[in-house]
Amino acid sequence: MIRGLFAFAALAAPTVAAADVLDIQPVTDDVWAIVGPTEQRSPENLANNATFGLVVTAEGAVLMDPGGSYTGAEMLHDAVRSITDQPVEYVINTGGQDHRWLGNGYWQAQGATVIASDAAVEDHHARADEHMIALSRFLDDGLAGTEPAYADVTFEADYTLDIGGLTFDIMHRGAAHTPGDSFVWLEERDVMFTGDIVYVDRILGNGPARDTDSWIAVFKAMAAFDPAHIVPGHGGATDLATATRDTHDYLVNLRTQIGALIDSGGDIMDAPQIDQSAWSYLKQFDALAGRNAQATYEEMEWE
Repeated sequence: MIRGLFAFAALAAPTVAAADVLDIQPVTDDVWAIVGPTEQRSPENLANNATFGLVVTAEGAVLMDPGGSYTGAEMLHDAVRSITDQPVEYVINTGGQDHRWLGNGYWQAQGATVIASDAAVEDHHARADEHMIALSRFLDDGLAGTEPAYADVTFEADYTLDIGGLTFDIMHRGAAHTPGDSFVWLEERDVMFTGDIVYVDRILGNGPARDTDSWIAVFKAMAAFDPAHIVPGHGGATDLATATRDTHDYLVNLRTQIGALIDSGGDIMDAPQIDQSAWSYLKQFDALAGRNAQATYEEMEWE
């Protein structure tokens, strides 16, 4: 099995300082965004090419997403230690991508409890081998020690975590980027942690869930809380207006343009030509815009 190939502790991963990869951004009292790069997974970023959230309380810290590999989780822990001496007591998996769960085993070894939606865990099981095979190409020896490890606590739609006088309301409202995406509302700090429901600074990818209609609905459910601060799944800490522009409005444009293309008799080869230029400022636009259009065509053709 592919999972067994990466359990060798003797494989020494490249040593890369967290400060060289992860940007720590204060958000508000007790809350930080730990922002990884927007480019592809690599031996340097150890699959931490995403944004993670950290909340520090008097009873321990809560981490939104564990890092994309065992060594990536170690790197993320170095970033956490630069902020607080408090142990990470809970890790919340906000979705199904590798950086949302493949670092779980590291944190469980430190004594943390991992929380995820039922739909996310189902996705983790379904795509574990796929993730491991892909990461073996991207990370090389950086995948050393990584084994799929699943959440300790799961929930269908809602879960409430109380720690250190703060309440984390974790909500799964349907598929977004992946089938099991959740957002985490921290009302006492007016902060929303969105995982891959929100992308800013870089263009989103339509997949693996391939359900842009649901993604828009999930975004609206998150936005209904009107958060002052958003820690997204990719990009720097932001506000609701920017999240709406870079994610919601982009998804709406995709569906509007592709719907018109289908109605006019256009085919999937025409899809990359739709007008997405209003979002050309986003990183990875040239690499992903055409693919997003074709994925949306395939999705909407069968609706």
